[in-house]
Amino acid sequence: MSVLDFNLFARGGPMMWVLLAMGLLTLVLFVERALYLHRGQIRSTEFINGIKNILSKRRLVEALTVCEETPGPVAAVVKAALLHAEDGPDKMRFHVQEAAVVELPALERRLGSIAAIAQVAPLVGLLGTILGMATTFLAFERDYATASALSAGMWQALLSTAGSLMLAIPAHLAHHFLSGRVRAIVRDVEWSGNEIMKYLVTEYRAGEAVEPGVTGGGAAAT
Repeated sequence: MSVLDFNLFARGGPMMWVLLAMGLLTLVLFVERALYLHRGQIRSTEFINGIKNILSKRRLVEALTVCEETPGPVAAVVKAALLHAEDGPDKMRFHVQEAAVVELPALERRLGSIAAIAQVAPLVGLLGTILGMATTFLAFERDYATASALSAGMWQALLSTAGSLMLAIPAHLAHHFLSGRVRAIVRDVEWSGNEIMKYLVTEYRAGEAVEPGVTGGGAAAT
């Protein structure tokens, strides 16, 4: 006998290979999504305060450059607001929402695949369990129900169930974790968009209106 005959994984039957492939796919998707969301989540409060500080010095181009160099949907939404800083509030809000619509779907990409694997894994394990039980009953039917034949079917049934649960539970947790990260980024995007629009409409434009008057008053006094 080969060493593989005594391996628990091999005793689980063909469905164990399906579960293994699904597990590897889940791991790849989780790592890719975790890295992508980590890169896209920034400290939005510090970022917005930095942009406000730059705008207070009337350096709009510099603020746009900072947004371009900063990854993530928060920077993209703020950039959309800055590009339309001279427009009316309604038009500015439209472009900010348009930028959010473009950015946010990318955050949820592949999360559905992880959720699907978490839901399908128990069904694959159930199929393996049924095949194992069928092997056992087949041994009874053909009158070779030896202890090894019966144990082989039972091992396949039990290991398929255990393997599917060992995949489904981490997959559900991974989906829950990534969904939480997405919700946090969405909240940051909404807050950042509202905050930068409020600043542009009130303080930034008020500064533009005050500057000519201050200059004119100084010239008249001279």
